[in-house]
Amino acid sequence: MVRTRGAVVTKAPGAYEVVDLELDDPRQGEIRIKLVATGLCHSDDHVATGDIPVPVYPICGGHEGAGVVEAVGPSTPGFEVGDHVVTSFLPGCGRCRWCASGMQNLCDLGANALIGTRLTDPTSHRMHLLDGSPVAQMCGLGTFAEHTTVDVNSAVKVGKDLPLDRVCLLSCAVGTGFGSVANMAAVEPGDTVIVMGTGGVGMNAVQGAAASGATHVVAVDPVAFKREVALRLGATHAFAHIDEAADFARSVTNGQGADATIVTVGVITGEHVAQALASIGKAGTVVVTALGSGPDIGIPVSLGELTTYQKRIQGALFGGSRPSSDILRQAQMYREGKLKLDELITAEYSLDEVAKGYEDLHAGKNIRAIIRF
Repeated sequence: MVRTRGAVVTKAPGAYEVVDLELDDPRQGEIRIKLVATGLCHSDDHVATGDIPVPVYPICGGHEGAGVVEAVGPSTPGFEVGDHVVTSFLPGCGRCRWCASGMQNLCDLGANALIGTRLTDPTSHRMHLLDGSPVAQMCGLGTFAEHTTVDVNSAVKVGKDLPLDRVCLLSCAVGTGFGSVANMAAVEPGDTVIVMGTGGVGMNAVQGAAASGATHVVAVDPVAFKREVALRLGATHAFAHIDEAADFARSVTNGQGADATIVTVGVITGEHVAQALASIGKAGTVVVTALGSGPDIGIPVSLGELTTYQKRIQGALFGGSRPSSDILRQAQMYREGKLKLDELITAEYSLDEVAKGYEDLHAGKNIRAIIRF
């Protein structure tokens, strides 16, 4: 057992506070990681606000992390002390129906991710308060901590030449945004793509659309700073409102509309999906990547338009990524300068500044911020 510090939420709605923690030694199939950096993702904020309900409090936030293996559980091949790893907020067993079908993001092990326990045992915790009370780990990871113990199915080993304070973004933001375009919308060269919301995930949808050969990559965000960054990262046009983007898309497609609109706003509503559906043309696809309040029901769309124009509304979890292979593929793209990570990071905070980091996120000041340990 080791002593560490981490940012936890004790109730929802609530705020992250840093506390002392005790972390169990890794058991078979587990590793302990000394974190180098972790991204401040909106999903962790959804846990604090209650938009994503979790059954166990307190919960240590964080799921977008990278660090160095500090200990390996007994009879756990494939990892050694000193290995560099990127966490994957969705595990991959490699054996279930979904993994075997190339849909690793839907692995059966993910069923317990938000319970915050071991993936195969919803009663077993590895993180505790100093009084012994269990602490859940966001997605079984809890990377808002200096150290964490995780299942090896939730870790991907990467080259030691890669800066861990950059490739931590491959844990979530990059794969979610990039994959929403490449995997879920199946964007092809010459397409017109709209990205609604250009925060950490949306900015990678912009990169994905550009890399896929889209002729028009249209960024939509009310924050001027984010529109400016989007234009530097691959967007060809940027607008403050979806209606402007839709008008532009129709102007360059003979009145049809975009081939795909990716919804990556901070907190989604049914109205966002309806706006996105109105922005696409015949046989177009709306990819719903953003999260909102779980109980919300209803999308005010025209059923006739959905049918007669053969439009599609497609949900996307982690952008349909296959973490075991896609994280390594994206790491190579970064090495070769074909994927921008440095430019995504607009601020760095210490662990004690996690609350300030989320204040800045709400204020629209950051594309992606990280905690550096």
